[in-house]
Amino acid sequence: MRIDIITIFPQMFEDVFSHSIIKRAQDKGILEVFIHDLRDYTQDKHRKVDASPFGGGPGMVMRPEPIFRAVESVLVPHIPRDKQRVILLSPQGKLLSQSMAKRLIRFRQVILVCGRYEGVDERVRDFLVDEEVSIGDYVLSGGEIPAMVVVDCLTRLLPGVLGDEDSKKFESFEGGLLDFPQYTRPRKFRGLEVPRVLLCGDHKKIEAWRRRQALKKTKEN
Repeated sequence: MRIDIITIFPQMFEDVFSHSIIKRAQDKGILEVFIHDLRDYTQDKHRKVDASPFGGGPGMVMRPEPIFRAVESVLVPHIPRDKQRVILLSPQGKLLSQSMAKRLIRFRQVILVCGRYEGVDERVRDFLVDEEVSIGDYVLSGGEIPAMVVVDCLTRLLPGVLGDEDSKKFESFEGGLLDFPQYTRPRKFRGLEVPRVLLCGDHKKIEAWRRRQALKKTKEN
């Protein structure tokens, strides 16, 4: 998979993508991540990416021209358009979920456009992006942190990235359930003991206990 991120703060991504699973995926050649500075696609000497909104109102709105140029420039010509997905990170978008992530990893190229200020010109939504994605019902300063979340979420699902492929099957939200409680050494800590069923060696009993706990946690939360 190839992921392109269009942003006015490319430096925000440098350290995040050079560690852990995302770095491992890139080192293995499973994932390519490219960061593009939106200001490189402006055509004025001040490299302006925003302007005041028509009709008045507070704040600034991201202009359509540099966003259109950036997306059209990074679309890989030899990848069929139906294997590419252009996404705007926006609080107005559909909520990111595990099922959405599974759908998105079927694309060969995903382009993430990071919104800023009071939002983007509506023509970007109407005529350029394929969909909008939100990571929650709250407002952030921009789409950069949501883009990091999307990349991490997608990377975990790519075949060959995780050391133990079976771990995907038991993560939260797989099968519609939250994860079951996990314990490790020591068996007793400050008077708190690991549930005995996990020490019994009976895998059927352990599996049944874990499912009950997952159901309980899902109902509670």
